[in-house]
Amino acid sequence: MYTMILTDVFKRWQVLRNRSAILCTGTDEHGLKIQQAAAKANAHPKEFCDRGAEVFKDLASKIDISNDIFIRTTDQHHREGVEYAWQMLEEKGWIYESRHEGWYSVSDETFYPQGQVQLIVDPPTGRKIMVSVETGKEVEWTSERNYHFRLSAFKDALLEHYRSNPDFIMPRMRMEEVIKEVSAGLEDLSVSRPVERLQWGIRVPTDSSQTIYVWLDALLNYATAAGYPFTPGSEAKGGWPADIHVVGKDIIRFHCIYWPAFLMALNLPLPKQVLTHAHWTLGRQKMAKSTGNVVNPFFALERFGIDPLRWYLVQESGISDDADYDNRFVIEKYKKGLQGGLGNLSSRIMRGKGWDVQRAVKRYATPKDMEHPPVQDESDVNGRRQYGRLRALPPKVEKHMHDLHANRALKEIMNAVYDINGFLQATSPWTLVSKLQSLAADTTGQHIHEAMQAGHGPEELEAEIDRNIFMAAETLRLVGLMLQPFIPTSAKRLLDMLGVQEERRNWDWCRVGKDDCYGVPFVDVGRGERGVLFPRLTSDF
Repeated sequence: MYTMILTDVFKRWQVLRNRSAILCTGTDEHGLKIQQAAAKANAHPKEFCDRGAEVFKDLASKIDISNDIFIRTTDQHHREGVEYAWQMLEEKGWIYESRHEGWYSVSDETFYPQGQVQLIVDPPTGRKIMVSVETGKEVEWTSERNYHFRLSAFKDALLEHYRSNPDFIMPRMRMEEVIKEVSAGLEDLSVSRPVERLQWGIRVPTDSSQTIYVWLDALLNYATAAGYPFTPGSEAKGGWPADIHVVGKDIIRFHCIYWPAFLMALNLPLPKQVLTHAHWTLGRQKMAKSTGNVVNPFFALERFGIDPLRWYLVQESGISDDADYDNRFVIEKYKKGLQGGLGNLSSRIMRGKGWDVQRAVKRYATPKDMEHPPVQDESDVNGRRQYGRLRALPPKVEKHMHDLHANRALKEIMNAVYDINGFLQATSPWTLVSKLQSLAADTTGQHIHEAMQAGHGPEELEAEIDRNIFMAAETLRLVGLMLQPFIPTSAKRLLDMLGVQEERRNWDWCRVGKDDCYGVPFVDVGRGERGVLFPRLTSDF
């Protein structure tokens, strides 16, 4: 769920930037693990996978993922693409037959060398077992005849690619881990399994006694989803090569070593970047279905709603380090950030009495001269500082997104909300409204005269009110524009409340003062709980 949301944010960001973007997700459905799970469920593997795929499709829909493609590795066009790739690898001499012995993990669907396994005592059973050092999953000694891919031949090419593309793997700490592993040497990779052990998968096209290794099969889905086998010169039509793969840190070896080597062997362009994110833990422990230490995403969605959960998972996630999930954290952050921060600000401005947002925007927006600030008084340090922060906001957020730090980008956006709420507390436009109303009620004109003498007449007060309201409304507009990739439904609602026209909701308009045609809501902003952007949660438990 988190990987899909994070990827969707990057896809929607590109759309916001007026760029064409394709999001592909799906399910890997072959392998011994699936074969065994289907048998345990007393179901045919395809029927078992059909049910699983529907669950993931349902989840993608419920979290508002804008995927263009949902690929299943049981799809016929994918099968044909894998068979074609195998034949190409075989013809080029990258695949050979040999006997393979080693420690194999059914759960991880991979062989591990001797240096990457260790003997432990299994806490639940007390028995001694061999496990992968990296994943902790049980391994078993296996000896069998199968086909191998000449992975060792790609050591130098891989290292050169990493050197020439220092941002290929993000964050860079994981690039360093990969370089260290490849530099230590690569063993050739077993890429098939005997049919008597693995029936559920794609058969080797030239040897029906062997089933293609699940990771060679599964990784190729990125290419087959984009139209592989490609007609020469037509790769880009389907979006190949990908600008970014988004994966969990536990499958780095497959995506950052095996996959680039497969592509090199097939003479295909490599993806431009691989973002490897950290994991969500529960109670500071790794989530695992086997122990029941998990969070049901459907329950969480039902409880908190789509956008609050998207917002929380992206902002509080760890790209480098694991983050711990707790319902109390979600509630606490929601109350502070969405309900008390953004929601309170939108209600304050669009429901406020005594000021006119449209009038303020017309007065201070400068679509033809963005360098002209609404703060003219040199002594107003607070106002000038706030305006400077607002001008700097879009480029700061853009930089974080370019660096693939969606969490930092979202925090930057939310900091702007907290800043402007503090600015409003300091400038107190509602107090200025009260003063203006008092002057308007002065039938003698004495107070008006005195106020004008002091430079605080009706015109000056109105201008100051408009200045403060414009700063807040403009913050809301920019925040609303940049939140569209993160919380699509709520961002649309916010922009509707502000009266921002549909054609003015892309990156071209994400500059201070660019839009001078908003301020009248397209929707009923209501009173009380009705019409609020982020209502109170139904339960705080």
